[in-house]
Amino acid sequence: MSDVDENSPLFAIAVAAELAGMHPQTLRQYDRLGLVSPTRTAGKSRRYSMRDVVQLREVARLSSEGVSLEGIARILQLENQVVELSARVRELESALADELLNRPGRRVFAAGVEGEVISLKHGTRTQRRTEVVVWSPRTPTRPE
Repeated sequence: MSDVDENSPLFAIAVAAELAGMHPQTLRQYDRLGLVSPTRTAGKSRRYSMRDVVQLREVARLSSEGVSLEGIARILQLENQVVELSARVRELESALADELLNRPGRRVFAAGVEGEVISLKHGTRTQRRTEVVVWSPRTPTRPE
């Protein structure tokens, strides 16, 4: 069975109307006006998702506050656009994160002689010094 989410068309018109606190005829009217358009089955019956029900409740709230149906349509259009753009941003962020994680040699650094950070190409090594350095503890020097 496929995953069920808020956009899955689950509810017949009678159930959606009850969940939204509206008459089924109101839902048909809103569908004709393009306010909340449910998906259709092969037999052309309406199937509402939980997101559709939430939008129907929003239509009822805005209508009770005196917003015209044209104004409600515009508000819903903008809200849907925000949802779509937010989903796209999440998708692009995920793709970018995957790209950064999968890119070979994404962060190869070494320390220079003076302690500075040196960026290296993937697969290259720093040049190793081969001089021999003798260290001895500091001893007081005697004048000769």
